[in-house]
Amino acid sequence: MKRFSPFLGILQAMLLTHSAFAAELPVREVVLFKHGVGYFQRSGDIKAGETAQLDFKADEMNDVLKSLTVEERGGGKITGLRYDSSDTLEHKLQAFPFAIGDRQSLAAFFDHLKGARVEIKTGSDTQAGAVVGARTLPATNSAPEREMITLLTDSGDIRTVDLASASSIRFADPTQQTLLKDYLSLLNQARSKDKRSVYIDSTANGARQLSASYMVPTAVWKSSYRLIFGSADQPTLEGWAIVDNTTGEDWNNIRLAVVSGRPISFMSRLYEPRYRTRPVAELAEEAYVAPMLFEASLSKSAATPGPMVAAAPAPPPAQGQMFRRAEARQMASADVMAESGRVDMTSNIAASAQGRDLGDLFEYRFGNPVTVKKNESAMLPFLQQKVGARRLLIYSESMGVNPMSAAEIVNATGKTLDGGPITVYDSNSYSGEALVESIKNGDKRLISYAVDLGTRITTAFDSSRELVREIHSRRGILTTRNALQETRTFTIRNVDAKPKSLIIEHAQRPGYVLLNMKATETTVNAYRFEVKLAANSSEKFAVTEERVYDTTTALTSMTPDTLAFYLQNKSISAEGKQQLETIAAKKREIAANNGLIARTEAQINTINNDESRLRSNIESLNRVSGQQEQVQRYARQLATLEAQITTARDTLSDLNKKKAALDAELNGLIEKANF
Repeated sequence: MKRFSPFLGILQAMLLTHSAFAAELPVREVVLFKHGVGYFQRSGDIKAGETAQLDFKADEMNDVLKSLTVEERGGGKITGLRYDSSDTLEHKLQAFPFAIGDRQSLAAFFDHLKGARVEIKTGSDTQAGAVVGARTLPATNSAPEREMITLLTDSGDIRTVDLASASSIRFADPTQQTLLKDYLSLLNQARSKDKRSVYIDSTANGARQLSASYMVPTAVWKSSYRLIFGSADQPTLEGWAIVDNTTGEDWNNIRLAVVSGRPISFMSRLYEPRYRTRPVAELAEEAYVAPMLFEASLSKSAATPGPMVAAAPAPPPAQGQMFRRAEARQMASADVMAESGRVDMTSNIAASAQGRDLGDLFEYRFGNPVTVKKNESAMLPFLQQKVGARRLLIYSESMGVNPMSAAEIVNATGKTLDGGPITVYDSNSYSGEALVESIKNGDKRLISYAVDLGTRITTAFDSSRELVREIHSRRGILTTRNALQETRTFTIRNVDAKPKSLIIEHAQRPGYVLLNMKATETTVNAYRFEVKLAANSSEKFAVTEERVYDTTTALTSMTPDTLAFYLQNKSISAEGKQQLETIAAKKREIAANNGLIARTEAQINTINNDESRLRSNIESLNRVSGQQEQVQRYARQLATLEAQITTARDTLSDLNKKKAALDAELNGLIEKANF
């Protein structure tokens, strides 16, 4: 079996024992945001000669290099920051004059270093000289495999040394010794792919205090609320912040804050080294002359790209779909909570978080030091106070027959309420769950948390009618302003023996406006109407909407009957009615003349057919003897028809002239129609 020298591993451990001592700075403050980053502040005392060291994960370095700030107290100044490069190991090792392969023997390593001076200690003897070569002798029946090195000593002797008998080997040249140490250090660092260190250098010679702040990716903190309706007092709102320590380091007695809002944050590739390929430059007389190609010129400069526009966030799911699951849980939990005998659902907590506005953000800063061990999470109370809230029902047609039990929350806490789930307790019992978006101070939200089975609602599309509001004409175009009115009626049945307040959400439709009514409030996509329901009663609530639109028609294409329809409309002005009546009369006159033209053309066609028949008969009789009398009779009839067709053609000509005159008169009337 092939034997490998263990000396290379021993040499690596010996070369890596020496390293500069660096002081670590403990975490003092953490601020967690909602967009996936956290602010960390570290500080500590640094002794004279120490360098501060900060350790990070490799995927955190881009954010660290983008956000790191350092402050020193102690008379010195920060001279620079050093950090572990992210360059590939292969690229780093290319700079060394040697290479150590996987499972490479010590003899093979030294055989690539011919000419290097080494010192080999074997027992009490030391051999020094330049490496001539090294080889591995295969095993035989009488001897195992051996690694041998051949040296040229300073006296000129060539000696062979068994590397297995060597207790230590070192390079006589400090430069080569340093290169080997650096090479092995890179190999050792490559084993810890996830750890990167930042070193902070300073001009201070004595002890000083150092503070470093930065942003790194963190788990997003979450909000969780409890809305507790009591018997008489205002309801209580409890808020809990859920934080996760996934940094791999304990947070011991730190200052902790959580921030609500949506600041802009992005990744920027600052950590990875960037390389560019440089052109090769040669003297002109050394280069070959080659054919040249020239691109076609542009007629004008290319347009400059416009600014990029951020995509709108995806819309949240509809409320009606999110809260139907709460109905089954509500029924099961009510009996359990009643049996527990608990009187007050409010938690006995110390919500010491102080809130403050940070522009578009809002911060909750916990007053007491917080400890969260690594790979642990914590729930911290940041709110417990009375809020303005009232019970009601909310309904939209997408919910089916039953409305949702809901609450209207008015944020008068003086703080921004971060978005999150809300568990609702009513009359010392679990009532359901809801989701709420972030609520600024002074704003309000509706939440729905259960299905109200004691109220049923049906909707009916009652009526629709279309009215002509206005009629106008300009340059031969008749424009009518129409109003389409639609009514939808909600029939509401409250079977419970208690009064209720119902909010009906009616979707806004493009082009439609409410008619003779006003909504209680309006959202971006819906109207809200509040309806008071008496105990054990039925109510009807109608919503009437109107859509106004214009239609245009050319007067030339309208028949007298169509014009008569508009003349009967009360919305037309007296002037407009007179002008349309004149146009209608002219169209009727044109229609009568067109009828005469059609009848005259039909008469001419009939005479032409009769003439053709008579000529055919005459031609046939001329070939038969004894038919002269009949031929003479047909000839007299043909002469009569010729006189009739001449008269008809004259009449048709007069009618066509009249038609042209009437059309001109109509076009003049249409062109002048303006009302």
